[in-house]
Amino acid sequence: MYLSEQIDALLQRQLSSWPVARDNYAALQQLPMRSVSLAHSEVILQYNPVRRRSSGARVDAASLAARPCFLCREHQPAEQEMVEWGGAYKIQVNPYPIFPAHLTIASLDHVPQRLEPRRIDQMLQLALELPDWVLFYNGPRCGASAPDHMHFQAGCKGFLPLCDEVVDPALWPDDELIEASNDGFIGFTQRLDRPLFFIRTESRPLASFYLARLQVAMMLATGSADEPMQNVLCWHEGDYYNVVVFPRRKHRPDCYGEGEGRFLLSPASVDMGGVWTIAVQRDYDTLTATHLQDIINELCADNATIVRIIDNFHKT
Repeated sequence: MYLSEQIDALLQRQLSSWPVARDNYAALQQLPMRSVSLAHSEVILQYNPVRRRSSGARVDAASLAARPCFLCREHQPAEQEMVEWGGAYKIQVNPYPIFPAHLTIASLDHVPQRLEPRRIDQMLQLALELPDWVLFYNGPRCGASAPDHMHFQAGCKGFLPLCDEVVDPALWPDDELIEASNDGFIGFTQRLDRPLFFIRTESRPLASFYLARLQVAMMLATGSADEPMQNVLCWHEGDYYNVVVFPRRKHRPDCYGEGEGRFLLSPASVDMGGVWTIAVQRDYDTLTATHLQDIINELCADNATIVRIIDNFHKT
């Protein structure tokens, strides 16, 4: 049985037999959503109170050490099933969804979140084997609510506005390409209201090569000895691998919190992809395009850093 067929069967079983998942997916269909227009792109606000556990997650070392890891099998509900993949990952239904269908793809071993070269290859292979899904990865310092346990997530295609926007050929004139060949390209743009790198190629080795080089270039540009701050989207469409990397500089905005003038927002890959999950009703009601753009500008890499990243990419 193909992996996609196994996942379809897993979803059907879990939504039938696991009350927590069944109830949260049913509630998802009734959630309020509204569109907000940025200068050159659309984003969607989704009022999703069950995501408070993620938006408000404590990810400092002491908090992580004090709580059981919810991605380890021994700490998960008995009802939560899995499909094993590649002898390395377990694919499970996420019981607190953002997407109409939402997966967590976690390492079988409890190892730190890190997008090293072998993980890049695995992500691209998963994208190929799950053609109806968009994979996403949140760096350990900018969005991962379990930075102590390596994992990807996946959501059904057609949900994130940016995935359709970024593949528009008109967005990629020659002067926005960093490197290109007959097999594909890597480029950079800010014309969708947030800075992003985009890899599009028919060659999986080339996609992996570009992304690995970009990791090194970002580390050099920021002086980081560890993984660069980043959010990543990845999907396979037609003959093409598509990878979007959002370079980050902060985990949460200065306005993070609850109360007057504050927003309980911890933006990660899905938000950067165009769907902002809002856990607090007041935030959902009052957020404006100006608020969102200010938060994006605060969290994403600045222009000077982008210049250094591109320069370092050419040198690697």
